[in-house]
Amino acid sequence: MPVRLIVRTFSELCITVGTLIVLFVVYVMFWTGIKAAGASDGQIETLQDTWAQSPLPGPTSTPAAEPAPPAHEAYEPGRPFAVMYVPRLGKDWDWPVLEGTRTKTLRKGLGHYEGTARLGETGNFSVAGHRRTYGDPFRDFPKLRPGDAVVLTDGATWFTYRIDSRPHRTVPSDVGVIDDVPRKAGFDGPGRYLTLTTCEPEWGSSHRLIVWAHLDATQPVEDGKPRALSG
Repeated sequence: MPVRLIVRTFSELCITVGTLIVLFVVYVMFWTGIKAAGASDGQIETLQDTWAQSPLPGPTSTPAAEPAPPAHEAYEPGRPFAVMYVPRLGKDWDWPVLEGTRTKTLRKGLGHYEGTARLGETGNFSVAGHRRTYGDPFRDFPKLRPGDAVVLTDGATWFTYRIDSRPHRTVPSDVGVIDDVPRKAGFDGPGRYLTLTTCEPEWGSSHRLIVWAHLDATQPVEDGKPRALSG
């Protein structure tokens, strides 16, 4: 086989491989984000329509030390039930929270770990989200700091949690981070806690980043947005 033919064949192969790599990068960095934006917006719209038609009964404004709101029907796997806002991550940062952490669920928004506490109840309400791809909801996770607000609503009540720790790095097998009382957070007894988890490093998944928070306040939706969002 002539040397020229070998060189041309090799060059064409390199071009083909390079094109595939570029297409893959475009898919990962842009197309999954576009899909996630559409999916998450659709989940929020679905929630808002549901809330408008049949709003949930909510408690009166209470300090965090009083009993949690009464439980409603169980969360349905793969379905949205709340919207989360984290001002530290952006003025327009809002993502739906769905039940479960399966891959197809996390492509639509954030995922609530099944078996952990319900929103606002005693225990550890635990939520996972992508660091990169599918909208990059937790891309800026390392920026979270103690005192930052994490605000959620179920359509009837606003729940304002306050972060207690800087992001903690651990391994995926460290399931104790979502225990009812996450001891590594420094909590030593029952309470109404929140755990957020995402992948570490930014483009990998060998480790996890964790932040813990406690419920600081609740108020009915009809009273307007909480101070953390309106300030």
